[in-house]
Amino acid sequence: MTTVTHLASHRAAHATPPASLETIQLHAQAHNALSTALYYLGQPDCTQQHLQTATARAVRAATLLKRASQAAGVQHRQA
Repeated sequence: MTTVTHLASHRAAHATPPASLETIQLHAQAHNALSTALYYLGQPDCTQQHLQTATARAVRAATLLKRASQAAGVQHRQA
């Protein structure tokens, strides 16, 4: 006897729209800014300048993430 395996149809997949190019670029820039911040924080001789640079990169990443979520249509609450 033949065994039949039923696969999920394409209709079963979530219909999420693809991210816009702007959203993808902002996400990549935020990722790079966070990566740079972690790099400076991970230096064995983490100086005051390294901390200032890491802080600036982290703030930049937060701004980019906010812009990316706005481009994706996410609503924000004010803290």
